[in-house]
Amino acid sequence: MSSRTYIVEDNATIRENLVGTLEELACVEAVGFAETEDEGKEWLTQNARAWDLAIVDLFLRQGSGLRVLEACRDRDPNQKVVVLTNYATRDIRKRCDQLGADAVFDKSNEIDALIEFCIGLGSPSGAPVNQ
Repeated sequence: MSSRTYIVEDNATIRENLVGTLEELACVEAVGFAETEDEGKEWLTQNARAWDLAIVDLFLRQGSGLRVLEACRDRDPNQKVVVLTNYATRDIRKRCDQLGADAVFDKSNEIDALIEFCIGLGSPSGAPVNQ
């Protein structure tokens, strides 16, 4: 079963590589993307039944991924929102957790963990593996 995934990432190269990797390795179906805070918040909240997973970068062309994360706080319990950032410091991880992130991954060295998280979403229990 594929996880319908919406990506909020302003770097086209990163976004395309991420989609390709996740579609190939983790049963992820990309249903769209946004490059700005406003686009991400609008799509995710107005299409609440159209996604299972949102992957959000913190630094966007306009605005902040933190506000996108905050806008998704009232999502369905089956919907997951993860942060994928180059700035996965202890403080950022804590703030993301406070805003309702299901996980935070560092772009530079935690892509494998993101893949495992996504694979876990497609498991029969629906629970991420090793999380």
